[in-house]
Amino acid sequence: MSTHKRHLTRRRVLGASAIGVAATGAAVAGGTGLLSSASAATFGYKDDGTNYVVDTGASLVFKVSKSTGDLTSLVHRGKEYEGYGGKHSHVESGLGASTVTIRQSGATILVKVVHGAITQWYAARSGQNNVYLWTHKKDASFTATRYLVRLKPGIFPNEGSDSWIEASDKVIEAGDVWKRADGTTHSKHYSGKRTIDYDHVGFTTGSVGLWLVRSNHEKASGGPFYRSLLRHSNDKGAGLYEILHYNQAQTEPERFGLQGPFVLSFTDGGTPSPALSAGKLDTSWVDGLGITGWVGAAGRGKVAGVGLKNMDATYPYTVGFANADAQYWAKAAAGTGAFSCKGMLPGTYTLTVYKGELAVHTGTVKVTAGGTTSLNSLTITGDPSTAKAIWRLGDWDGTPGEFKNAKLMTYAHPSDARAAKWTGNVVIGAGGEAASFPAYMWKDVNDGVLIYFKLTKAQAAAAHTLRVGVTDAFSNGRPRIAVNDWVSAVPTAPAQPSTRSLTTGSYRGNNHSFAFNVPTSAWKTDPNQYNVLKLTIVSGSGGTAFLSAGTSFDCIDLLT
Repeated sequence: MSTHKRHLTRRRVLGASAIGVAATGAAVAGGTGLLSSASAATFGYKDDGTNYVVDTGASLVFKVSKSTGDLTSLVHRGKEYEGYGGKHSHVESGLGASTVTIRQSGATILVKVVHGAITQWYAARSGQNNVYLWTHKKDASFTATRYLVRLKPGIFPNEGSDSWIEASDKVIEAGDVWKRADGTTHSKHYSGKRTIDYDHVGFTTGSVGLWLVRSNHEKASGGPFYRSLLRHSNDKGAGLYEILHYNQAQTEPERFGLQGPFVLSFTDGGTPSPALSAGKLDTSWVDGLGITGWVGAAGRGKVAGVGLKNMDATYPYTVGFANADAQYWAKAAAGTGAFSCKGMLPGTYTLTVYKGELAVHTGTVKVTAGGTTSLNSLTITGDPSTAKAIWRLGDWDGTPGEFKNAKLMTYAHPSDARAAKWTGNVVIGAGGEAASFPAYMWKDVNDGVLIYFKLTKAQAAAAHTLRVGVTDAFSNGRPRIAVNDWVSAVPTAPAQPSTRSLTTGSYRGNNHSFAFNVPTSAWKTDPNQYNVLKLTIVSGSGGTAFLSAGTSFDCIDLLT
């Protein structure tokens, strides 16, 4: 194979990133990346017999296996970062035997890897310490879609909840949740972040940073609030993930097509350039590369909304767009609720307005290539918090955030030593009720939590509706209620993810509200006596302890 090389004129730039410079010395459009301080370097590639070796012309040289398409080497400033445990970086757990080709187009080198339904692409831009990646998936022949960057152990420090020590920590669940001697729990699942919360994940030594900048996730599944694997590290190595479709705690069918670019970026220790993030990255240089399924800016449209009416100023609002082919979201401006979402593929989408994570308005919107769909103010009418209540425990926001242990559960196991006791009853009117009520309830752990409350004579003289909102359920766990001597029927289980969730850092499922019509005969008639509401979990499936049937709560209230 012939060797393609170009000499690169270089410029020293302050900060973690710099504008790439083409072989002619002109600035390369559409990307940023760290430039080496070396006085000269070459941009090009060669064939070493086993790999295609790509020199970015900056401080990064990477290799792609000619037989499998794995990323087998990441050498930055002469130091190898890639690989651990005899494995390399790849789609899913590795594609295996693949057809791998390489070509150069001006200031871009492009590697194409084809294996069955999946095509993986790698690109280098002249003078940048970045690797651009795309994954194209045609069907469900692979059960999940992720890209995993494997890194050598001991290079980057990480003492977070996604770090564990296999030599001393103890496995407590499914081979992927660990407990340390101090009682803290650790797992690759414990990122603590939703997709909407991050643009990049990675590690830094202070002088060198390695980051994976996520794509816009338009072909991913789960929406803006989905939680999944982001990174991990242990005594054997470290990993960075771009999760496109993951079955665990998944609320949506898989989408197919091209996803990307997502970017692997080296820096001088700081975070990656904001210009690399989804929505800001200039991708005009991609248009002529012939990447399967690529749709450039000219083939995309935009939705712009004037605002939202009837917002609750206490909460952030998000506007989501989804159909079978793509998903997008935009944050609504505080106060006005104005929103704008650009770079959307043409089509008709379901528009959903979320208060926190709770859907409170839905509609449809059509997006056309090159056009802007303008929307008048949308009026929110589906917020359950507007209903008058005798008492309310928590609030309707689609999360268990107000309840005991809720925040800890996004980065820890329920058995973690930092968790407050899952048992304990609540007295309405005593103060601090929500903080005393458990975010989750399991059949085997804390079944039968009691809520005490009083009613006036007038209130006790009428039937009332008691609502129990849940955000997710495990093994069809759902609440059944008893009020004093009255016991409700067993409610039908709503559709929820069938995999682990409550023990792997996610309370996110399909928000559902159970409405129980409690008759007048159920109440205590003496206003000085407490009524006792008992919550139990019903299900015919599930394991034991924290893997028994369970549910996570959004809100509980008794309506007037």
